[in-house]
Amino acid sequence: MNTATAPVPETLNTEQQAIVPLAAFAAAGDMVKLNQALNQALDAGLSINAAKEVLVQLYAYAGFPRSLNALAELMTVVEARKQRGIRDAEGPLPGPLPTGNEALAVGTANQTKLAGAPVKGPLYDFAPAIDQYLKAHLFGDIFARDNLDWRSRELATVAALSAMSGVEAQLRAHLQIGMNTGLTATQLRQLPALLEAQGATEAAQRVRDALQAVLK
Repeated sequence: MNTATAPVPETLNTEQQAIVPLAAFAAAGDMVKLNQALNQALDAGLSINAAKEVLVQLYAYAGFPRSLNALAELMTVVEARKQRGIRDAEGPLPGPLPTGNEALAVGTANQTKLAGAPVKGPLYDFAPAIDQYLKAHLFGDIFARDNLDWRSRELATVAALSAMSGVEAQLRAHLQIGMNTGLTATQLRQLPALLEAQGATEAAQRVRDALQAVLK
């Protein structure tokens, strides 16, 4: 469900807004606030499978431990909501995924489209394995999963990076990639307020500083 070419409203919708604190607290490993954010996201209409997609994707940015812990928390939240009689929408599963060399070709095309140009440089020449993993796995395997659109994936990525220190360059890069998917400056300017409303003040400031650099 790549909606990069679909019309973009002036503000983030309720599901997109809900993804922001969800991804930030998952990346930070704050289970108490993540529990609250997951409940709020499901209340806002985010499907269970969309929430899973956000948390699975985050392993590429925050690591397997944070992703696994967050998925376990989602499982707990869903079960607790069932016990209270709440039946959340499961949501669609992804369609057929690329395999073998196809994943590299699809991933290269996806990465180029998201970045706005082919991604290359001395770092990737120095460590070609990371270039292979980024193209074939992150942008091939993960971004090819079409039950979460690219705008939502980039909102999740930006929120996760905002929750971590020392990754400001990547945060700026993904704000730009988010704009390449069709997210507007007005929509991205909502992110600090969404984070601050949940008590993630440091993350909000990182996004604010990164936006100032990207939108100058």
